[in-house]
Amino acid sequence: QVQLVESGGGLVQPGGSLRLSCTVSGTIFGIYMAWYRQAPGKQRELVARITTDSSTKYLDSVKGRFTISRDNVPGAVYLQMDSLKPEDTAVYYCNNNPDTWSWGQGTQVTVSS
Repeated sequence: QVQLVESGGGLVQPGGSLRLSCTVSGTIFGIYMAWYRQAPGKQRELVARITTDSSTKYLDSVKGRFTISRDNVPGAVYLQMDSLKPEDTAVYYCNNNPDTWSWGQGTQVTVSS
């Protein structure tokens, strides 16, 4: 059973930065990985995806502000978030893509002045 542990969230002012980390209990070699988020009252959405050769894809609203990266061994995925906006407030999760593993607890990101 793969375990996902997200960390790095917190309270930040608009325009600030955070770096999220996700550790995976095992290698992620050969696996597409992604970051997702869920805001209160909204469905979970895909924020960023990274392929096995590190090609990336982003939600339009975060393009140019967020950067996803990965380490295959040990398995880890990162999300550098810059120029944060209040609408980025959500619980952030990592998972494979498509998401077939059990979800971790996520990490709360709150952007507020």
